[in-house]
Amino acid sequence: MQATQQLTEFLSVVADRPGGPAAYHAAVDCAARALHADLAVLLIDDGVAAAVGVDPGAVPAYALGEIAAGRRGTIELAGHTYAMTFAGLGGDASGTLVLGRRAGAFTAEEITLLRGMARVLELSLSSLQRLESERRYAEENDRLIDSLQQRQRLFEKLTEIQRAIARRNPLQKIFEIVTGAARELLGADMSCLNLIDRDDPAIGGTAAASGMPPEFLDRMQRVPLAAGGVSGLAILGNELVMVEDYAVSPIAIPAIAQAQLRAVMATPVHENGQPVGSLTVGMFSGTRDWDKPSQQLLRAFAEHVSLALTDARTLEAMNQAFLDSLTGLPSRALFQTRMEEMLGGCTIGLAALFVDLDRFKIVNDSLGHAAGDHLLLGVADRIRSCLRDCDTAARLGGDEFAVLLPGLSSAEEATPVARRLLERLREPFDLNGAEAFVSASIGIAYSRPGEHTAQALMVDADLAMYQAKKHGKDRYELFEPDMRAEFQATVDLEADLRRAVVRHEFELRYQPIVHLATGDITGVEALIRWQHPRRGEVAPADFIPLAEETGLIVPIGEWVLREATTRVAEWNERRAGRPLSVSVNISAVQLEQCVLPQVVQAALDASGLPADRLILELTETLLVDHRAATLHRLEAIKALGVRLAIDDFGTGYSSLAYLRRFPVDIIKIDKSFVDDVVDEPTAAALTHGIIQLGRALQLSTIAEGIEHAGQLSSLTGGNCELGQGYYFAEPLTRSALDDLLFPVHRPDGGN
Repeated sequence: MQATQQLTEFLSVVADRPGGPAAYHAAVDCAARALHADLAVLLIDDGVAAAVGVDPGAVPAYALGEIAAGRRGTIELAGHTYAMTFAGLGGDASGTLVLGRRAGAFTAEEITLLRGMARVLELSLSSLQRLESERRYAEENDRLIDSLQQRQRLFEKLTEIQRAIARRNPLQKIFEIVTGAARELLGADMSCLNLIDRDDPAIGGTAAASGMPPEFLDRMQRVPLAAGGVSGLAILGNELVMVEDYAVSPIAIPAIAQAQLRAVMATPVHENGQPVGSLTVGMFSGTRDWDKPSQQLLRAFAEHVSLALTDARTLEAMNQAFLDSLTGLPSRALFQTRMEEMLGGCTIGLAALFVDLDRFKIVNDSLGHAAGDHLLLGVADRIRSCLRDCDTAARLGGDEFAVLLPGLSSAEEATPVARRLLERLREPFDLNGAEAFVSASIGIAYSRPGEHTAQALMVDADLAMYQAKKHGKDRYELFEPDMRAEFQATVDLEADLRRAVVRHEFELRYQPIVHLATGDITGVEALIRWQHPRRGEVAPADFIPLAEETGLIVPIGEWVLREATTRVAEWNERRAGRPLSVSVNISAVQLEQCVLPQVVQAALDASGLPADRLILELTETLLVDHRAATLHRLEAIKALGVRLAIDDFGTGYSSLAYLRRFPVDIIKIDKSFVDDVVDEPTAAALTHGIIQLGRALQLSTIAEGIEHAGQLSSLTGGNCELGQGYYFAEPLTRSALDDLLFPVHRPDGGN
């Protein structure tokens, strides 16, 4: 019988007997038959709940406890030796499902199957306990529901959801029941459930909604989590988020705010403990103070969504418990089991390689999911070709793979395999006539006999892979213990950064941009600073890369746009003569957002700043790695009247080609050229060449990092139009720039 058929039979047996001794006995009997075991025992809370093949009174509880603790693999019973295996049950009622047979040891596939059966039993027990808990919750918690009628309505709704889950109704139907019930019992105007895209964890979309206008639903499909407002922040921060007055919130989605959403609350939805979505309620009719009972009620409904998701995903995972359906490689579960076996029986040592593709998302987005699947098949074949017969490769999910190399005496012995994998993956892939390229980042971790658990070894390999990504991708890194501390520091900084978005801990500094020939201030560049309450001022170089990696640069960047355009518009109202321009940096992550042109337009509309007074600065590297959608987005922004500048010009690649292709107005000469413009003839020639190139293409040139008069003289003599740097002014606070632009004249004639 196939594993999936055995799991289906087990699932049916447990579902038909939803509680009590009959369910326990049916579960152990079915498990014993599926794995050809001679005895099977279910232990719950250290007691024998059911047994097959042995008298419950004769069960050697101590010996079974030793097996469940992993300290022995056989027992002697009635003159026979039994090879034993087990699977633990988590949840509120901890337990163990133990099997034994006289014919020989259990295989890795059988152990994986047993774990799947244990998970089914665990979910069924958890469902029963949760139903009883919710029943007590509805009957006893008078602080949450203040009337008998409301308690009865809550009990009925939760019971309806529980029955739908137990009967394994379609997930969509369960989602619709939950959103409708949450809206009704919380007295909200709308409720929606947003879930992360399983193929792209950075994207979310609305799975079900009640009371939400159709135009909202259209806007909330495939939205980056970082741009998902309160719902996205609840997922990213893994915490309940409340906004009592949405119109003034810095994390509000402009289009949703314009539709008069007044108050909103969202809490995360989990799957196996990880946030995979959020349940949100909102008010159109007015602002609202989300009190503690409302928060508890929303969390209760979110927990039921979590239970439904975990149940459905577990059933799906059990059907794919052995081999990945796309590539045919072992699945994560089977790979984990084999790793545990090798770690327990190895006499030398083994290495684990965590392999993550670097450019898969670009291929998937540009060529489509079918091409992406074809690419993953090709990657799997190339990984296989680099391994020995005794090695194991697996697809962990998405574009993540893993490799197990037994029989090694050190981590360094795994590096030739890593180099071979990198070389093979760099070769082009033929995707239905289109040539595509990817690379990989590989982390290597090593374990001597008895040194690591399987989970710990994979965590170390994952950390090493993260370092390979951080150090430029398309490379491998060996795990070092210091990586744990560095990773924890990054985790702590990320948590602080998420809180900073909500607490408004950011400030802008404004560095004047000067017309070199006249000395007049013609504009400013807006530069973000983070004022952390404990760390002090955090340098942009320390948090901007993390903000880009996590997607938080999207809400941060939107705030910078709004704040900078508002302030410069206010200064221009007070100034005579030519109005100031303001330059704002745009990251690659922001440019990937399809709504960026609308975000720019909204900032201009709200501030009243003319479009030609706003300059968006793009890095040269960003243009090199562009996709077709990037050019379309820039053209849409240019059509608004906004000007575009290439920052750090000359430090990237193919500069001339991209000057012709993109609608650029300004090139900013990188500080590295300006530093040596006086002392190095080559640097001076390059800098003056860039200036002449700009003049020939009718582009403005801005020199960055001017620090002394010699540099100013050389640049002015070379006809550079504009410049900025500490020679003129450092990045100034709002009040300091205000004093510079509008000096107060004293009665005696002094300033």
